Amino acid sequence: MNKQYAVIGLGRFGSGIVSTLLEAGNEVLAIDTNEERVNEFIDSATHAVIADSTDEVALKAIGIRNFDTVIVAIGNDMQASILTVLLLKELGIKKVVAKALNKRHGEVLKKVGADQVVFPEWDMGERVAHQLMLPNVLNFIELAKDYSIEEIKAPSNMAGKSLKELNIRAKFDLTVIAINNKGKVNISPSPDELIQKEDVLVMIGENK
Repeated sequence: MNKQYAVIGLGRFGSGIVSTLLEAGNEVLAIDTNEERVNEFIDSATHAVIADSTDEVALKAIGIRNFDTVIVAIGNDMQASILTVLLLKELGIKKVVAKALNKRHGEVLKKVGADQVVFPEWDMGERVAHQLMLPNVLNFIELAKDYSIEEIKAPSNMAGKSLKELNIRAKFDLTVIAINNKGKVNISPSPDELIQKEDVLVMIGENK
């Protein structure tokens, strides 16, 4: 179900969020103090406005309370980031997602009311390191400290063999939850499903 989002801060991180939300058919209000950045979204975002998110009157004027979720993607201005989160929660925004520059910044954001704190640079660094260590791994989602979902390129020696024959669950304690073949995704494949060359296996299990 499509929702209404507001994104404050249109740097690379914020712009990426705006573009992705719009592509999924959501309504998005793009906000920044920089006129040039706002103009980039004039024709694509549902609304794009120049506003100071640390100004309570300005936030009320643009109708910020009408949005389900507000993402605070402010760049290097920690003070503006923290004050914005504080004002949004005081205005009754149900879900505020905030970008943190470092661990201490993240702790402060949580204390002033952020419902979710993200560390994009840290997360990207972790993802790149993970892929360097395991080149067959295309993507991963950490579910808990010891468990994750990973997209893994099927080794060539698996081609032509069925999931039953490979017996991945018994051998490695992993479960294949989907198979992606050149963009065509097979959810919950049957045991008789044959692995094709260039298949990507989506598996869930312990990291080890």
